[in-house]
Amino acid sequence: MRLFDGGRAPNPRRVRVFLAEKGLEVPLVPVDMGALEHRQEAVSSRNPLRRLPVLELDDGTVITESVAICRYFEELHPEPALFGRGAVGKAQVEMWQRRMEFNLLSCVAQAFRHIHPAMKEWEVPQIPEWGEANKPKAVEFLKVLDSELADRQFVAGDTYSIADITGLIAIDFMKPARIKVPEDCTNVLRWYQAVSSRPSAAA
Repeated sequence: MRLFDGGRAPNPRRVRVFLAEKGLEVPLVPVDMGALEHRQEAVSSRNPLRRLPVLELDDGTVITESVAICRYFEELHPEPALFGRGAVGKAQVEMWQRRMEFNLLSCVAQAFRHIHPAMKEWEVPQIPEWGEANKPKAVEFLKVLDSELADRQFVAGDTYSIADITGLIAIDFMKPARIKVPEDCTNVLRWYQAVSSRPSAAA
């Protein structure tokens, strides 16, 4: 088994944080995304979308998409449960994971990809107006999240989950995207301080 990894890019990092929370070590194959190595044969032959991370199992099976990779490891190592427990708990984690991905991480990514000069060769065509349009979307969602976090410790309930991992990665990614968490989102800031202080956040 080996994991083709893209360093500090958000999706590869999501998987590394997940593995760290599980206490798992998987052999990594570093891929220099800055040098566009993810577009070369080693990755493109395993993932035609030429995106990371890519998990290759010992029998040659390939799994891509960060959440799918995390689900694979959750099935193999169910504790600690990072996708929730029971029918309701799992549904709530799924709900919030999707909300964090579609309403926060995706918006931050669009802002970064369409505005940052380093992404000109990646995002063709790069449309700055679309990047700017996504900034307020991310901020508005943070306000919704802030009200939700008023009465609970973590995004999807009282226990840490993959929804928190996605949120952590998204907020860290806001810095290069030039988006700030509003100062009045005190619950988000409290939550972020807690999740970013976990040892896994350094993965």
